[in-house]
Amino acid sequence: MVIEHFNLFASEITKETVAVIDNASIHTSHKFKAMLEVWESQGLTIFYLPPYSPQLNPIEQLWKFMKYYWIEFDAYKSAQHMQNYVEKVIVGYGSKYVINFV
Repeated sequence: MVIEHFNLFASEITKETVAVIDNASIHTSHKFKAMLEVWESQGLTIFYLPPYSPQLNPIEQLWKFMKYYWIEFDAYKSAQHMQNYVEKVIVGYGSKYVINFV
């Protein structure tokens, strides 16, 4: 199914195009990789993200700050406490909880 979608996409592009994908097993299968040259000839280049690239995923930065800087000890008491903690941070994100990338 994924290969068929890429085939359709490659057949419809009108200029050089780059698709950025992760390393999911479907994207690294032999069948998928066998199509890379075909798509390249149609103007579609496939670019693989590094296997682990949290800096490219904004939610990873939020989880990092939640875990290492903003966590409250009580959050670990129960699943309900953890849920309350996560909700509190999400609601307060941008005002009480701020990530400063300076």
